[in-house]
Amino acid sequence: MPPRFDSPDTLPDTLRGGVVAIGNFDGVHRGHQAVLNAALRFADREKRPALVLTFEPHPRQVFRPDIPLFRITPATMKAGILGALGFDAVIEMGFTLDFAKLTADEFVGSVIVGGLAASRVVTGFDFHFGRHRQGGPAYLMEAGKNSGFEVTLVDAFRDADAEVVSSTRIREELLDGDIAGANQLLGYRYRITAEVIRGKQLGRTLGYPTANMALPENAALRHGIYAVRFHRADGSVHDGVASFGRRPTVDEDGVALLETHLFDCSDDLYGETCTVSFCEFLRGEEKFQNLDALTAQMKRDEAASRAILSALRPISELDRKLTFPDRAG
Repeated sequence: MPPRFDSPDTLPDTLRGGVVAIGNFDGVHRGHQAVLNAALRFADREKRPALVLTFEPHPRQVFRPDIPLFRITPATMKAGILGALGFDAVIEMGFTLDFAKLTADEFVGSVIVGGLAASRVVTGFDFHFGRHRQGGPAYLMEAGKNSGFEVTLVDAFRDADAEVVSSTRIREELLDGDIAGANQLLGYRYRITAEVIRGKQLGRTLGYPTANMALPENAALRHGIYAVRFHRADGSVHDGVASFGRRPTVDEDGVALLETHLFDCSDDLYGETCTVSFCEFLRGEEKFQNLDALTAQMKRDEAASRAILSALRPISELDRKLTFPDRAG
């Protein structure tokens, strides 16, 4: 995990004067990675710190607090992924209504120049900033000339079908259960981090003990069964099969839980904060006539998950670091 700062003003001198990628970067998907990797290349070439300036909370949560926003990568997870990419630090600028009132000139002067002393700013081609989004790409480039920093704008990244990769598309695919499609847009396996909590322990009586996690109410993930990799706080990784939903066979009115059965671990995980990487969607959530039918299906799900995970390979170098830290190559 790279060091995280809540303001450019708290940066140590060793991190000032760096190459700064600016954006919200929710999901840190392939489109974001085009911007981020460009910043990393410049930082390496110019022998300068590689930094990310992002905003917390997400601006949409400030401007539209009445509409819950499903964050693909909450702040801590996002920082971890940025660290895996190779960034030296993340500045999580506090985004408030007062901050949103800064003019474009004030943002450049107080944040980019005064706070970061940036040598180069790297953003997407459509980046806007300042009150009423008055600062755009042309403005930023002119400000760079006047204030002594370089500006690099990166074009939109498109998939094989020439469609722009976006966080909105990823949210839609997760909600539809297209985990493979979402993972391809992300460039790594979608992941969730949460604390393991106590459940009703029914799985244990059926021979399938689970690590249970409560996800945010607005988690846009289709209810169903998934082949997953489970990352413990101690760094160990275990294959497993997970159910996300309300358990209609035994507890139809219950809250949605993520319940993961680990294939090779029977440790007590209660209170441990762990991460689940979603590798493949197996089937939708179903209601069975009785527990025997449920148990028989759970055995089939386990077999399917084991087969999928035994043949699983990284989809990128970033995915290798995040999903397969236990495997060489």
